[in-house]
Amino acid sequence: MTVVTAPEKTPTTPEAPRGARRTVHPLVFNLIALVLGVTIWALTAAAGLADIPGPLSVSSRARELLADGTLTQDALASLQRVLLGFALGTLVAVPVGFLMGWYPVARGLLEPYVQFFRTIPPLALIPLVIVLMGIGETPKIFVIFLAAFMSCVVAAFQGVTGVDRTLIDAARVLGASDRTVFLKVVIPASTPFILVGMRIGLGAAWATVVAAEMIGAQKGLGFEMVHAQTYYDVPTIFVGLISIGVIGLVMDRLLLVAERRLTAWQERR
Repeated sequence: MTVVTAPEKTPTTPEAPRGARRTVHPLVFNLIALVLGVTIWALTAAAGLADIPGPLSVSSRARELLADGTLTQDALASLQRVLLGFALGTLVAVPVGFLMGWYPVARGLLEPYVQFFRTIPPLALIPLVIVLMGIGETPKIFVIFLAAFMSCVVAAFQGVTGVDRTLIDAARVLGASDRTVFLKVVIPASTPFILVGMRIGLGAAWATVVAAEMIGAQKGLGFEMVHAQTYYDVPTIFVGLISIGVIGLVMDRLLLVAERRLTAWQERR
């Protein structure tokens, strides 16, 4: 009688799961995009396709402004205005958004005004602000405050109204009071919306600072750009634009880090 033996199984290496593929760090793509952007900018300037200075002339002008302290003073002045206006706008917008989202009476009273003023660009209020507040620091900060406030208040309001009703009902079934539900359920669930609104508000604040510094300012990146426009000093304008972009990008990354830490419980792609 012949005995049939099963073929020996050869050891095989386990296949790597599809989700375990090695991915390239996003910073690599950021650097590639930066190099491509500067290259296209240099080629465009060299070919004369647009009447703009190249990266070398802009960097040379930036070194001159840094050497005499002008760029540092202007950047600090603009940063101070943006931080103050943005901080005030956020501090006021978050509680107002919570009130609108949590209390129907407050929503009925405040939402029409918020939606009305949200459609008016803060820059359109500059003539009225100058008449009412003069040309000191107050009108500049007020315009930046409005830009940040309108972005943050809508985000906070949407965050409260977008909380899953099942979470609220479950907390109340377990005996939680309205105060506990608000502190333990509503605020954590609306935090991602608030932080996104803060990032949008920060961008709006920087977008407004240039026009705000046209109100009788003596220093600031926006003031320097407007002053350079008078003398057709395009490299200085580019230095101001790049400085605003870099500072705004750094502040946005800091907010993004804070968002990831405060919402670590949230699933991410």
